[in-house]
Amino acid sequence: MRAQTLPAAAGWQWILGGFAIFRRNPLMLGMLVVSYWFTVLFLNIVPVIGVVVASLAIPGLSVGLMQAARNLERGQPIGLQTLYGSLKENARTLIALGALYLACTLGILGLSSLVDGGDFLKFMLSSSRAERAAVEDADFILPALFITLLMTPVLMAYWFAPVLAAWHRLSVGRSLFFSFVACWMNWRPFLAYGIGLVLFAGIVPGVVLGLLLLLFPGAASFITALVTIPMVLVVAPTIFASFYACYRDIFGISEIV
Repeated sequence: MRAQTLPAAAGWQWILGGFAIFRRNPLMLGMLVVSYWFTVLFLNIVPVIGVVVASLAIPGLSVGLMQAARNLERGQPIGLQTLYGSLKENARTLIALGALYLACTLGILGLSSLVDGGDFLKFMLSSSRAERAAVEDADFILPALFITLLMTPVLMAYWFAPVLAAWHRLSVGRSLFFSFVACWMNWRPFLAYGIGLVLFAGIVPGVVLGLLLLLFPGAASFITALVTIPMVLVVAPTIFASFYACYRDIFGISEIV
């Protein structure tokens, strides 16, 4: 297992590469992304256990979207079986990764109570508007920074871990280790990638939406839908495809064993 160290400009290329993959079959890739979201939302409907099941399924579903991007790049067909079929690839390791990520996230949220007395945790776990209103006036800046600091190494370890477990048959520990090292080695392109995502998925759509609302204040609902729909059908699939472009450039393309 060898990860390449890439220049900072590679981060921008991942976004462009994701869009190039998206253009090969925008309808099907968009449908798979929407199916991914609906699956996670449907599982989360079930109280408590649904959140756990969704967390266990997300690594396999994310590998399914990576597989769809790889198929499109190779000119191969994709469908719902591409998304859900990857749940079977090294399934026990993928489930373990999902469980570990959930445990780390809950643990870090719990530790944030040391910073603000538990207000942020209460806000995140609140199930009603009244519960959120009770703590929404609290200052969340410090706990948010604290959580970001602790979650960053977790995200680095998890970024490539599902696909390394599924496609390279690595164990939980090895997939997390190689993912963390690959991200550490490529912090410059990841920084450029993050800036590009903020511009591509945040600032530009926000500016467009703001300008249109200023020009057409009486059509707020229509204008919001006009900007939101492309975000769902174009931007989101491009971002998911860019995850594959990121893996491809750092680790190379490996066949499923």
